[in-house]
Order: sequence, then structure tokens, then C-alpha cells
Amino acid sequence: MFPTYVRSLPNGTENGDFLALDLGGTNFRVLNIHLEGKEVDMKSKIYVVPPDVMTGTGTELFDHIADCIEKFMSENDLLGNSRKIPLGFTFSFPLKQEGLNKARLVTWTKGFTSSGVEGEDVVQLLHEAIQRKGNLNVECVAVINDTVGALMSCAHDDQNCHIGLIIGTGSNTCYMEKLNRVELWDGDNEQPQQVIINTECGAFGDNGCIDFLRTNFDEDIDAESLNPGKQKYEKMISGMYMGEIARRYIEKLASKKLLFKGEISETLKTPNKFYTKYISEIEDKENTEESNFQKTRQVLDEIGIDNVTLEDCRIVQHVCQLVSSRSAYLVSSGIACLINRINRSEVTVAVDGSVYRYHPKFQDLMVEKISQLINNGLKVSTN
Repeated sequence: MFPTYVRSLPNGTENGDFLALDLGGTNFRVLNIHLEGKEVDMKSKIYVVPPDVMTGTGTELFDHIADCIEKFMSENDLLGNSRKIPLGFTFSFPLKQEGLNKARLVTWTKGFTSSGVEGEDVVQLLHEAIQRKGNLNVECVAVINDTVGALMSCAHDDQNCHIGLIIGTGSNTCYMEKLNRVELWDGDNEQPQQVIINTECGAFGDNGCIDFLRTNFDEDIDAESLNPGKQKYEKMISGMYMGEIARRYIEKLASKKLLFKGEISETLKTPNKFYTKYISEIEDKENTEESNFQKTRQVLDEIGIDNVTLEDCRIVQHVCQLVSSRSAYLVSSGIACLINRINRSEVTVAVDGSVYRYHPKFQDLMVEKISQLINNGLKVSTN
């Protein structure tokens, strides 16, 4: 867990023009935001982070980010601005914060391995890349991760929001903590007596404490990953891994002739080719026996399996339900712990991420499980 140095939540009275960067996966987003109280005007554009940049050098990565900033500012007539534009950087990887605009990368996740970045101040690397461009009048004034961004965005409208959760390609949470309970706090003790804590909960279990929950498939996926032994909890719940967990179960059932009469296509044999989006499609509320499991059949056709039976479709859907419900319940257990720790009568959890947004039942599963795990008298809502 790391203090973020973010002490206050927005209250809807903020004003100004800002740039924002959002790096947390294979896509990178640049935004221009105008705040006028509760009114928010936002322009944004998504840029791809190529695989060779994700796995190249840190200089290549941050030069690519600076190139995207320059393109965006040019398209929005922001170049040549005499006023230095304040910029907020959402950097959705494990960070050890040393100040509001100073944070060192602890370790890469989500397939990134850019050299020369771990242990370095990512704001300094960004400023150096901006300086190399020579024409960007921009200054990074704050660096946060996506969970803090979700919490702050929700709190702009909902003052009960004290927890942020991302469940997408990766997963993480943050929450507002009282200063006197933060053993790692090295800042001032002025008001407000609180700070947002980045839990980096994706690394929960790296010490072996959740090994009793892990299956052989979890262990194999971890061993074959780019960061074996790390982010064990995240590898059980996030969108980067859910599809692969389901694929391995389906392949094993087929190999034992319990599915598809033993037929195993080349795609089904190939790691990471059963996408997490397939789970959402197969669990769609309209994908039922009455509809002849049409969406399940479409997914199976895409991975090279046809002539499937109704029983095949039922089993595949059941496997997907097991994978997604396990993810939702594990996520919910962590959120319930934070709600109980905060111990406020009402708490809103700001949630974002592709799994939460696109899976048809994930929110309902979370609400159900959290309500079972929180202390009596506490009330929670998700936003």
C-alpha cells in the first residue's frame, strides 16, 4: 500500500483548463478538460501503444507519449500557448509516490517491460520527453493511478465516494484513509487529516497467502506470464487473464471428450485466443437455451468449433459463469474489507474498467457479495 499524497476530494467548485494523460494498457488517451463548477467539457483522443514500444526502452515509450501529446495539441490548437498548461498524468501501474508530482515505478504489469523505467520517477521521464520535443508548453502537476482517477471523478458529483476500483485489463483499488492510521506517511499533518491510499491489491497473495484458492490453471498462467510470482490476485480476476483461464478449462474438458466430442481446434489450443470479451458475450442475458445459445455458437465458430450440441453450449456457459463469478466475488471481498475499515454509514465505490462495463452480470454479482460481507448498518452503492 502506498500513500498517494492526494488529500482532498473535489466538491464541484473547481474551475480551469487542463490536459490529462491516461496510460494503463495498449491504448493511451490524451484529454483536454475545461471545468466550470459542475460543468465539464472534455475532448479526448485515443492512441495505440505499439507492442514494440511496450517492450522497448523507456525513452521510446515516453517519446511516443510526447509525440501523442504534440499531435493532440496541434489538432486542438493548443500549441504556441503562452500559458503553461497544467497536466495530470494517470499512470496505471504500481507506483511509489514521493509527492503529488513525483512517483517511481515499482514494477511493470499488463505486458509492459520497457527498460530503464522501473525505480525511476515517471514524471521526470515524461518532462524529459516533453523537453526533447521543444514545443510543448506543458507541466505535469500531478501523477495518479486510474483507481484514484476514478475516485476523484466520482467524488466531483458524489461526496460519499471514498473508494475507487478498476477491474479491466488489470485490477486495483484505492480508498480514503485517516492520517493517523497511515504508518508510511511522511508528509505534513495539516488539515485535512486524510490521504488516499493506493492499495496495489493486484499484488495481494504474492507472499503465498491465497495459494489455497489457486488452481493448477492459475499456477500455470502465472508461471508462463511476463512476471511470474507477481500480481497473483490480479491474475485470478482481471480481464487480461479471465479468457485464458476459461480457455484452459474448456480445452481440458474437450481433451477428456466431455465437450465437442473431443474436437479441439487449433485456436482453442492456442494461449490467449479465447478472449475475455467472449465470456461477456456467452453470459449475455439473451443468450439462453430458448435462443439456441446463438451467441455461444458464434463464439465457438470464431475459434473453429462447429456442430456443437445444446449440452456443449450449457457447459461452456457454465465454465464462463464460474470464471466470472469467482472474479466478481474475489473483487468484492477486497472492497468489503475497505468498506468495513472506513466504517462510514454510507460509502460510494467508483468503479471503472472493461470487465465491469461490459460483463452483463458483474455489477449484480458484486453488489450481492459485498452486501453479504460488510458489517451491519453500513450501506454501499456503486457508481
